[in-house]
Amino acid sequence: MELNLNPNISDPDGFYDELLGVHQGLSKEDSDALNARLILILANHIGDRDVLWAALEAAK
Repeated sequence: MELNLNPNISDPDGFYDELLGVHQGLSKEDSDALNARLILILANHIGDRDVLWAALEAAK
């Protein structure tokens, strides 16, 4: 599996609103912790170490 960097989320604006919504009212520390949990959950879902490495490299 290759890392897909092309737009791939149906209703990206809606997702962005939801993402912002779950952060609403959180402290910086709690918001950072939510982001870390989300990253780990999605990384686990992907599972493929090569794809995860490509994502790390792309994020640099």
